[in-house]
Amino acid sequence: MFSNVCLQSDLVCVLDIQADKTGELRNRFLNELVRLLDNYLQSEHKRTSKVLDFHHPHQLKEIMEHCLIIDQDPKSLEEVLSDCRETLKYCVKTGHPLFLNQLSTGLDIVGIAGEMLTSVADTNMFTYEVAPVFTLIEDIVLTKMLGYIGWYDGEGMFAPGGAISNLYGMLSARHKRFPRVKYSGMSNKGDIVVFTSEQSHFSINKAAMLLGIGQDNVIAVDCDSNGKMKVDVLRSKIKLSIANQQTPLMVNATCGTTILGAFDPLEKIADVCEEFGMWLHVDGAWGGGALLSDKHRCLLKGIHRADSMTWNPHKMMGTPLQCSAILLKEKGVLLDVNQTGATYLYHKDKHYDTSFDTGDKSIQCGRHNDVFKLWLMWRSKGDNGFKDQIDLYFTLSKYLVSEIKKRPRFQLVLEEIEGPNICFWYIPSSIVITDEHDEGKTHLNKVAPSLKALMMEKGTIMITYQPLGDLPNFFRIAISNPAIKKEDLDFVLNEIEELAKCL
Repeated sequence: MFSNVCLQSDLVCVLDIQADKTGELRNRFLNELVRLLDNYLQSEHKRTSKVLDFHHPHQLKEIMEHCLIIDQDPKSLEEVLSDCRETLKYCVKTGHPLFLNQLSTGLDIVGIAGEMLTSVADTNMFTYEVAPVFTLIEDIVLTKMLGYIGWYDGEGMFAPGGAISNLYGMLSARHKRFPRVKYSGMSNKGDIVVFTSEQSHFSINKAAMLLGIGQDNVIAVDCDSNGKMKVDVLRSKIKLSIANQQTPLMVNATCGTTILGAFDPLEKIADVCEEFGMWLHVDGAWGGGALLSDKHRCLLKGIHRADSMTWNPHKMMGTPLQCSAILLKEKGVLLDVNQTGATYLYHKDKHYDTSFDTGDKSIQCGRHNDVFKLWLMWRSKGDNGFKDQIDLYFTLSKYLVSEIKKRPRFQLVLEEIEGPNICFWYIPSSIVITDEHDEGKTHLNKVAPSLKALMMEKGTIMITYQPLGDLPNFFRIAISNPAIKKEDLDFVLNEIEELAKCL
């Protein structure tokens, strides 16, 4: 393809593109790349195409050995394109309507366009002088998100994933209570404890570990049968910590738990936090998108009373990975806690409004532009487009629940759901579960992993499984892809029944 335009050799490589003053090589290479990507996107939306072509790690390494090794000499652009094809061939098609394995699924074309433009611009988000358009866009999008929470004088920042956003929440809580820790460290602070639901995300433990609070000082609060934090237990555990001369710092409430999709009761938790003078952080990484829906924003009733919130648009809003925001009610906290004032970068005598120099609000120096793709999607869909998209997820979830109830070999973990998480068992006829003994549960625990292995080998569908407390392994489907139709959900149930014949 390229050899007929190479002037010096038969090898057309990236060095030739850099030296090509006409731009012909670059255009031809990019056109071929776009054609390759378009073919991949088309296959993602074909129900007849596989979700994945699974191979065990040692097998895949052997299959791709010819293109995995990094050599000393440059490769031709033909070989580079071949590497791209080979890579995509063995990728999991996360935009496929039958990929239901994670909370972030689907593939938005406008979002992809935003990601491509972001890469071409290759801009660092730390100062306005380097990223003038993108820092303005970030401010506009964050203001929009803050408005949905009900914070009209707050602040925020895009962070590399929900775990880091949760870290920012805990970091801000500690700084407001102990501002000198920034300078003198954690010595002589005693035991600082944080409280979170037993079904919250593990990133809360990681944040405590990284901040020197310690995992042992993360106190898990019991949940009810629907996965919601028990507020009476929370209050009791806070009182006990005070009696033990510990300092209760923060409560992490979850809006949209990873497994059951439960929404903790924010109003009641906010009452407790006010009673004991504690920071309330809300992990709305999954469920935050429900704020965009008039029908379902009630799930986050009381969110305006929180002090900080994590919201991941790459989940319910369908933005390409990654896209996560940490949002705070009080303006100025992020700068106060993180500022170090590197004079080579954050000059105080600049000729423009330096409030748009956001880098010193971050624990990072360089920060990726995660906002543009979201802004472009929001511009294209509008508020109403996102509202309809999220309402669709809840409608499809209720449909799937109703279909599961019709099939005798399927059993729901929760009969009534809040979020678009549907959890269920497939129970083969060979397994009988009684209240007298748990032998049946022991056998049932092996069913979901066995079916998952079969579905990955076949490649037609992909859903995840997990245990929870004393419950044996069960499947979880989280609906966050607007391309999903009712027929796709019917196919998933039918395919599980078909795969179960091989057990």
